[in-house]
Amino acid sequence: MNYDLQAHLNEVYAKFPEAKHMPIIGITTNHSDVDATLREVYYEQIVKAGGTPILLPPIADKDVILNSLEHIDGLLLTGGGDINPLWIGEEPSTQLHNINAKRDLAELMITQLAFNRQIPIMGICRGVQTMAIALGGEVQQDIYEDYLVKEVSSEEKSKKAKPTITLYAATIKHSQDADKGEATHSVAILEGSVLHSIYKADKIFVNSFHHQAVKNPGKRFKVSAMAPDGVIEAIESAEYKPLLGVQWHPEWMKEEGGKLFSWLVKQADNFYAAKQLHKRILTLDTHCDTPMFFPQGVHFEQRDPRILYDLHKMTEGRQDAVSMVAYLPQPKLGETFSSKIDIDGLKKHNPDLLEQLNHVTPFSYTNLIFDKIEQIVRQNSKYLSIARTPSDLYEDKRKGRKSIVLAIENGLALEGKLENVKHFAQRGVSYITLCHNGDNDICDSARGSNMHGGVSKFGEEVIREMNKYGIMVDLSHGGEKSFYDALDISTKPIVCSHSNSKALCNVARNLTDDQMRALATKGGVAHITLYHGFLHTPSEATILHAIDHLEHAIKIMGIDHVGIGTDFDGDGTVCGLADASEMINFTLHLLQRKYSERDIEKIWGGNWLRVMAQVQQR
Repeated sequence: MNYDLQAHLNEVYAKFPEAKHMPIIGITTNHSDVDATLREVYYEQIVKAGGTPILLPPIADKDVILNSLEHIDGLLLTGGGDINPLWIGEEPSTQLHNINAKRDLAELMITQLAFNRQIPIMGICRGVQTMAIALGGEVQQDIYEDYLVKEVSSEEKSKKAKPTITLYAATIKHSQDADKGEATHSVAILEGSVLHSIYKADKIFVNSFHHQAVKNPGKRFKVSAMAPDGVIEAIESAEYKPLLGVQWHPEWMKEEGGKLFSWLVKQADNFYAAKQLHKRILTLDTHCDTPMFFPQGVHFEQRDPRILYDLHKMTEGRQDAVSMVAYLPQPKLGETFSSKIDIDGLKKHNPDLLEQLNHVTPFSYTNLIFDKIEQIVRQNSKYLSIARTPSDLYEDKRKGRKSIVLAIENGLALEGKLENVKHFAQRGVSYITLCHNGDNDICDSARGSNMHGGVSKFGEEVIREMNKYGIMVDLSHGGEKSFYDALDISTKPIVCSHSNSKALCNVARNLTDDQMRALATKGGVAHITLYHGFLHTPSEATILHAIDHLEHAIKIMGIDHVGIGTDFDGDGTVCGLADASEMINFTLHLLQRKYSERDIEKIWGGNWLRVMAQVQQR
């Protein structure tokens, strides 16, 4: 050891930057007597893997937890004593060991809040059990009590009678007496799992120090490894997220264990890159239907489970801006507009508007939606603003505010009156989707009856008026003839705020390759949407299907004509992109595919804002 401090500092000062970037990994600590403690093998493995370890004491203070999460890029949940079974609604088993009340709440909270923020998480032993409990799974209090389900034989399966479920206990030793770094039993790894990609093996050998285990991982996880007796040894995300938990103790297993720490550090580094990117660029989602719930008593300033967009979720997903539409359902022949709206629900939450709601029309309903948006913005003006122009959006980002851009889904809102285009322009409406699911007086819908043979005479006037007042013409939901008519009529580029590719998902609502080419030729944009029925049928759609549609659009149209309009709260949601809190996952996938920052900026709204500026130019 050289005890000359200046000599050590000179090594720091000899170059710039002084240090290479190393993602910050928060590590939960144990609590014993009056001390927060941690085995050195945990942080040594993190450092060896290229991360910066930060120790997190077991403090269940929300402000401390949230500020900690703001500064870390990954989370490591460490081993330790049993979790109090009351957290999963169970009374203690006679085989329950020592619980650690100091840790339980702090770690359950930080796990859920880190999950909300898409922070990569790895859990070890108690840590994997914490992940399961915090995110909807179950833990067995003692694996030597009957809880494993006996495999039903093919003969039993063939019987018509429902087979009896037989439970049994773990049959191998899961708490070894051997040295901590000695492997004492095998685990089988599921092919195709993240764990399999790390170890590149179907079977590995692990150490073991536990008497509890994950019983049911819950819907957010899938099992990726099991012991020979059926005990769950590893779980990972079922939603394409960087979440991995193991029951063994890789911190003691040197290079073999280091593979897992390298995975965590790599995921944390990816997350850091995405966070930094979101600080530098503007992220705009061009279509969501959340405002339809605003008159129903939802709370935008709370993390409201009834809606997919609120201030909490936007912050968690590092989302800057969203186009919020006043959605108007299209009545069928013989139906009234009011019959398509929950009038009773509106009256319940808006007793001051009873008279107005007795005579609700598309025009008045649209204005009610915008009134509610403006009310929400006034109540949260420190954090939220209505943006009318691209410069407004960039100014809001500079000031640290989220932006809402007003829009209308279904030109029914005009009620056949051309002067209402000017009215909505003055309210700050950025675009109007000409129709929805059914023909209206403006044009034929992709799901209509070809009432006009495309855009109607009134529709022609509407488009020209929208051009005049700087409102973008949106042809999502429009029929194919309506689409081409609008391209010919409009003197400004048109948009499709939430439309996918017909070549990948053959539904009437999606765009053909020829439509995409024509749109790009005229300078317009088409933004992919997350409604599963427009992405992938018949099975469940995922974030990977959304990326497929994006990349197909890029192939056909070019990078300057694409983006994303989620359709959140209008049935848009997929595995891996379930609400606004998960939007940064979209960026992570783009980075993994080596898209440049400039291209990601274009996808995340840059292309849309170019068109918006063109349309608004007088």
